[in-house]
Amino acid sequence: MSQIGLDIGSKTIKIVELDKEAKGFRLKAAGVVGHNGKPIETMESEADFAALSQIVAKLHKETKIQGREISLALPEPQVFTRIIRFPMLTDQEISSSVKWEAEQYIPIPVNEAIVQHQIVERNERSIPPEVLVLLVAAPKTLVDKYIKIVQMAKLQVVQVETELMSLTRALAPIDQTALIIDFGAKSTDIAVSKKGQLFFSRSIPTAGDALTRAVAQSLGVEHGQAEQYKKTYGFSGSQLEGKVKGALDPVFAMIADEIKKAIHFYRSEEKGDVPKSVIVSGGTSGTPEAISILTGLLNMEVSVGNAFRKVILDEATSKSLAPYAPLYSVAVGLALK
Repeated sequence: MSQIGLDIGSKTIKIVELDKEAKGFRLKAAGVVGHNGKPIETMESEADFAALSQIVAKLHKETKIQGREISLALPEPQVFTRIIRFPMLTDQEISSSVKWEAEQYIPIPVNEAIVQHQIVERNERSIPPEVLVLLVAAPKTLVDKYIKIVQMAKLQVVQVETELMSLTRALAPIDQTALIIDFGAKSTDIAVSKKGQLFFSRSIPTAGDALTRAVAQSLGVEHGQAEQYKKTYGFSGSQLEGKVKGALDPVFAMIADEIKKAIHFYRSEEKGDVPKSVIVSGGTSGTPEAISILTGLLNMEVSVGNAFRKVILDEATSKSLAPYAPLYSVAVGLALK
């Protein structure tokens, strides 16, 4: 039985197929392709939908994936996620009251949203005893657009969730509280996971594109050239007289400040414990020396998440996927569901 995860990012599309075996999940196929389509949430014209669906269909075909039923992730900045506290109710009672509770927590009318929930913890010992429920809501119009693209690619959506839910499933350790950071092109998404469950999420609108723009402006070069400089030299002080590092440093410091604020908010609002480690994924995590810079800025141990750590794969495949591994975390998380 195979399961397929499709992650349509703002710059890249990733697809992963896993086979469920007795020992766990084995990688059957994986592929990534770049694209420069419009943001899906702003799409209106049939031509835009058709262009993106053709890229999805081509990627599905080229990776030789047989199955057509896929799980899909929604971009974090477009969804609303939060933990709600309930008294010690049964699962069924929570299911029937979530929708009413959602009204006060989400900034769009409930009848225009798709609302899902997940019970993350039952605290018998707290006073009073309580159930912690993860509430997720997304605009119906957005979900419809994603489903339309997938259907035009002759595929079928069987599940939809948020990027950070998928990411947590793929990367979160189950024995501790961890901070998971996904560096996308348009946003940096932050999750706090506890015992492998998503407990808190936040999205910052500063990410990979902002870093590239900083290099372009500082060095007076075109966007494409700036992207190349960023990927090649990164935060290295010895390369290009440290000019690229000089351009990147202030933007990265700003991102680190937002991450610190998110940790502080989680600790004060959710009374959560301090995350023991930081796991990063996404394109920027591969930028030279980014991990050591982030370790210094956050004063915490930072490592690049291995998207395939819960997946069985042979050595040759592991080697060939290594340079792209940080890009696959969301797609793998979807296929692991």
